[in-house]
Amino acid sequence: MRADRDVCIGAGMCVLTAEEVFDQDDEGVVVVLMPEPGAGRAEAVGRAVAACPSGALSLEGDQPPVR
Repeated sequence: MRADRDVCIGAGMCVLTAEEVFDQDDEGVVVVLMPEPGAGRAEAVGRAVAACPSGALSLEGDQPPVR
């Protein structure tokens, strides 16, 4: 998973969708708490990627990006 902090607009959808994986800093920009969240959180991470209005989040590796 990848979070592009330069693209993030601080909407917070990632935190609302997967709060154990994502947070926001004092400026509201995404912070990844769990760079490798594991299979148990894959569904929540996928929803967070899909819900990101700026496209700052993406999946890497064997998983195709969710759009």
